[in-house]
Amino acid sequence: MKKSAPVSAVLISALDVQRAFGAVRAVDGLTLEVRSGEIYGLVGPDGAGKTTSMRLFAGALLPDSGAMQICGFDLASDVESARSTLGYLSQRFSLYEDLTVLENIRFFAEVRGLPSAEWLPRCLEILEFVGLDEFVHRRAGQLSGGMKQKLGLATALVTRPRVLLLDEPTTGVDPVTRQDFWQLLIRLVAVSSNREADRVAVLISTPYMDEASRCHRIGFMDGGRLIAEGTPGALRARLSGRVLELRGAPLSLLRSTAHQNADVEDVQAFGDHLHLRVRERTGARVVKQLRPRIERAGGKVDALQPIPALLEDVFISLTGSPHA
Repeated sequence: MKKSAPVSAVLISALDVQRAFGAVRAVDGLTLEVRSGEIYGLVGPDGAGKTTSMRLFAGALLPDSGAMQICGFDLASDVESARSTLGYLSQRFSLYEDLTVLENIRFFAEVRGLPSAEWLPRCLEILEFVGLDEFVHRRAGQLSGGMKQKLGLATALVTRPRVLLLDEPTTGVDPVTRQDFWQLLIRLVAVSSNREADRVAVLISTPYMDEASRCHRIGFMDGGRLIAEGTPGALRARLSGRVLELRGAPLSLLRSTAHQNADVEDVQAFGDHLHLRVRERTGARVVKQLRPRIERAGGKVDALQPIPALLEDVFISLTGSPHA
């Protein structure tokens, strides 16, 4: 008999989780909680430990130490009960390309023990929700990349999971498809929030800062460690008043001159302009000093002004490395 999930607003939790592969610590002391109705983003570059963390939460890997729970079920002692409450979507399409959209969903529903009287109405409802209701008889291999990801989401949702684990689900798809996918995800969480018993918790990993900004909370990962956590607004507030935008030409001269200023901690290119991270309470002084120095060196300044920090600025300040 399937166990009922314990009643708790915290649906995903990890406490000091460690996982190594030989000498490499892929996950190093991970501690986090995700509550019902929340989208939590794990953000970091390749090799940060995001996918390993996802596989640990899915029960596909065992931690070397630490404790993990899904919907109150301990992943070490009750992994099957934990798995029964979650849906998982990997970064690569892993469904059966020679089966139709409907056949794929039927396969995954029946593997989880759902009778047709339960999964079929749910399936049709989900396909309409993700916009695949007109393609039920199309083979999965004939779908576009974005449609494949929507099918993956549909298969993850058919069992009515309380937890969704999404491992870089939009990697490699075009910007429009990424936008569509996130609109679906936001709608899903909003719809589920109407009833406490149906509220879902979403843990999503992404290398994209624009996606991170859509999450309720995010955790920056680097080198297997969670190095900062909070709402996007709270994380950006860490650099309040400390980011200047510098526009002008030539960019190489602007960069080198900015680096020479003792109050400038870092200079990063953002397209055709620069972001300068300055020491606290030095922004006005840097603006006053830097403009004439650039002009004396033969450069042109079109704009030099304080701007709100981006999540990219925050991540670079924490790691010293630019991020996609």
